[in-house]
This record gives sequence, C-alpha cells and structure tokens, in this order.
Amino acid sequence: MMVKGIVKKGEYYDSLTLMTAARKLRELSGLLDSAIVMGTRENRAILEAAGLTVEEFRASTDADLLIAVKAEDALLAERALSEAESILKSVRTRADSSLAPLPRSIETALHLMPDANMTLISVAGKHAAGEAMRALRHGLHVMLFSDNVPLEREIALKEYAMEHHLLMMGPDCGTAIINGVPLAFANAVNRGDIGIVAAAGTGLQEVSCLISNAGAGISQAIGTGGRDVKEEVGGLMMLAALAMLSEDPSTRVIVLISKPPHFSVLEKIGKVTRTLGKPVVAAFLGTENDSIRRHGMLPAGSLHEAALLATALSQRKPVETVTTYFARLRNDLRVIGATEARKLQAQQKNVRGLFSGGTFCYEAQLLLRDDLDEIYSNAPTGKSQQLKNSLKSVKHTLVDLGADEFTVGRPHPMIDYSLRDRRIIEEAADPETAVVLFDIVLGYGANPDPLKEIVPAITSARKSTSQRQRYLPMVCSVTGTDKDPQNRAEVVRGLRDAGVIVAESNAAACLLTAFIVHPIEQSDCSHDTPV
Repeated sequence: MMVKGIVKKGEYYDSLTLMTAARKLRELSGLLDSAIVMGTRENRAILEAAGLTVEEFRASTDADLLIAVKAEDALLAERALSEAESILKSVRTRADSSLAPLPRSIETALHLMPDANMTLISVAGKHAAGEAMRALRHGLHVMLFSDNVPLEREIALKEYAMEHHLLMMGPDCGTAIINGVPLAFANAVNRGDIGIVAAAGTGLQEVSCLISNAGAGISQAIGTGGRDVKEEVGGLMMLAALAMLSEDPSTRVIVLISKPPHFSVLEKIGKVTRTLGKPVVAAFLGTENDSIRRHGMLPAGSLHEAALLATALSQRKPVETVTTYFARLRNDLRVIGATEARKLQAQQKNVRGLFSGGTFCYEAQLLLRDDLDEIYSNAPTGKSQQLKNSLKSVKHTLVDLGADEFTVGRPHPMIDYSLRDRRIIEEAADPETAVVLFDIVLGYGANPDPLKEIVPAITSARKSTSQRQRYLPMVCSVTGTDKDPQNRAEVVRGLRDAGVIVAESNAAACLLTAFIVHPIEQSDCSHDTPV
C-alpha cells in the first residue's frame, strides 16, 4: 500500500468543484482512498486521521490545494495523482464554459433586474457585511449566507434593516422560503398558513418538512442567523419577522425555532406574542416550558412536536391529538428498541451520532441527556462534555459535522458525504458501538443522490461487523419531502433496503436510540422523553 500527495500552492477551487473532482477520483480502479481539499489545519488533521497525509502537507496553508491518494502500489498512486490534476482541470473548464456572463456587482444586477427586491449573498466573511449594507441601501431584503461576520457588523446591518422595514436574514443564514420560493438549503413544501421564524437552518428545514408531510403548509419561512437571539443582537430580526408575519393575511399560525434565547430577548419576544392575536408555537430547545407559556406561547420539546402542534392549529384540531400521537409513537419505538437491543453483545453500549445538521446534534444532546451517561460532543450543550479530538469518539459521542472546523475549505456535509462515510465505517469497527445515529437532509442545495453517496459506506460497515459476528443497529432520520429533487420516499426505501432503521424525525430517531441502549420492558411505560 502506498500513500502519495501533492501540494498546489495558492491554487483555490470552490467546494463544489472539489467535491465533484474528489468523487470522480474515488472511482479509479486500484485506488483505496483519496481526498482533494484545501490545506486548512482541520483538513490536514482529517487527512492524518484517515492515513492520507504526507510530509509536504505539514507546511501547507489555507490557500493551498492538497491532493492525497492511497493505492495498492507506487505506480498506481502516481497515476492517480496525475489523473487527479486532469480531473480538476476538466471539472473547472466544464463549469466555466457552462456559465453565462454574470453581473459582478449589485448595481449591475439591479440594472439587469430592476424589479428585484431581494438578494442572496455568499462571499468571504470579510467582504460579506459590506455587500449586505450595499444591498440594504438599495432597498433590497438580504439573505446573508456567509458566516465569519463580526458581531458588531451584524448588529449594524440589522438595525439599518429594521429602520427601513427590510429583512436582514443572517449572517450564517442557510435556509428560507419566501413567497413559496426555497432559498439556499430549503425544501419543496406545501404552501399554507403556517409562518416560521428560525435561528436554526436545519431546524427550519425539519419543521417545514414535517408540517408539509402532515398535510399542512408554509406561508413564509424566515431565517435569522443563529446569533440573532443572543443578548448582544437582541432578537432584532426575529422581532422584525414576527411583525411582518403578524400583518401577513396568509399567515394564521406562527412557529419560532432557536436555541434558548437570552432572557432579555425572550422578554422582548413575549411582549409581541402576548398581544399578537395569532397562535405561536415556540421550539426554544432547552428552554423551560413554563417560561415559554408565561409569554403566551405554546411550548414544544422537540422540532417534531413543534411541527405537529402547528399542524393541529392550522387544521383546527385539538392540540391533545398531538399528545395521543406521540404516546402511540413512543410505544411503537419502544417495541422496536427492545427487539434491536436483544441482538447486541454485552460490550456494545455506546451511541455514536454523526450529524450533518447542527440543530440536530444540539437537539439530540437535549433529548438523550437523561438516557446516556457522559455524552461528548464537538459542540457540547447542557451536561455534554467537550470532545478533545473531534475526529475520535469517546463513550457516547454526538458530532456536528457541519461545524466550522469541518466545513472550512471543504463542502458542507449535506453536500459531501465523504467524511461521514469514513466515520460510519470507523464507528462500526469499534466493538463498543451500540448504535450509529445519523441524519440525511434533502432539498435544494443538498446532495442530489444521497443513496449513491452513503449506501456503500453502510454496506462496508455492515460487512465488517458481520465478519466480527456482531450486529450493529443504524438509525437515521431523513429531512425532506417527496417533492424534493431527491424524493424522500425513494431515499427512505433505499436506506431501509440497506438495513437502516429510518425514523420519521430526528427526535424519533433519538428516542429509538435511547430505547435500544436502555430497553424498557413492556410493562414499563414511564419513559417520557419528548419527541
């Protein structure tokens, strides 16, 4: 076996080009493993953990391109490196030739589209705030996909937007649905009378999809960026979005989604919701229910519960039907969990969660905290502990693969499954792993063929556990709809054919995982983890 690599100094490629080239490279015969990434410190650590590092990589910088291959012999490795360079050149040439001439400034774009009233900005963080302010001054609503924007710039942008009755979604806003149009990472959902305001991108996707799949629909779905509910920002955009939805005749029910808002922000939101005249469901994950009720909102303990409460209100059904539904769901999951638990060996006791959605990793920690001792995470919350090495699991580990440490210089895990594929195989090889828990997020912007990406890794993991005469449950949730480009029903069917247990939500997947690790006897119905 031979590992070889080259450094392309100062040669930048966008993440989608890198993903396409890396996928084509992996298809070469005789190649055992490969990677094409930018030379960030985190990417170098990932390559080293995968056994794909060479000495030349140690001096690389963020602006350098790294190509690494692992082959059966030196000749194949050299041939693969040469082929990698050809692939990169062909992918970039094809992408460049397919593009029509594009405007290079907001002013030029407005000249071409004078009736435009919104702009989506995705540029390097150091330029993002300036471009956003230019757009706002032209009277445009802004969706700022970029991150790494200084907090004081975010505050200034949002204060200006509020003064001029504009939306300033972001920074780091990855999802929105405006007048039925999905923006960035979003899904094809039904139109309806439920408005969503979310400081959590995958949380917005999960709730909007569950609502649509339950037969209701979305009027508007407005992202704010995750820092909006912090004390410093003061919930400026959540408040602005609430004001807009309160005046929107097509919105009858409102859902708010975020991590716990600062208490001062919750007070500001409460002053609005208590007098809004429209029912508000709040999935402030980790916030005490009584605190939410005190402000005239209906609390939800999970994203799934938020979606079904909003659906019940939209369809004018009693909210008690949601309680009945979840009682039945818990019982069904408890039975499945007990059946899976009986197949495990004594040493299999640890949960390994690999999430592409940061909100899902956060929600999983909250939902599993009473069932699992010593949870570790690279994005810990509550009782969870900080993972010293994000590439190495310890006891119960829940990893946010969409965190900045994994996405600088490489595509987001909703697009590129390669890192998670490796982790699935690694976790399966650990004799103490009891459950591999993961999510798949569909929709616009996400990987167009998730089954092609992940099923080979699942198959490889199952083969290794079978050779060791060990059974390993894999539990997954799929966020999406059948109208998405990937078709949720087809993805679910393919995963189940590969032996994966597919739950209807991230919360349900977490509850099933808890029942597998700590099975409850048929006579014990006391488990009350919120779904």
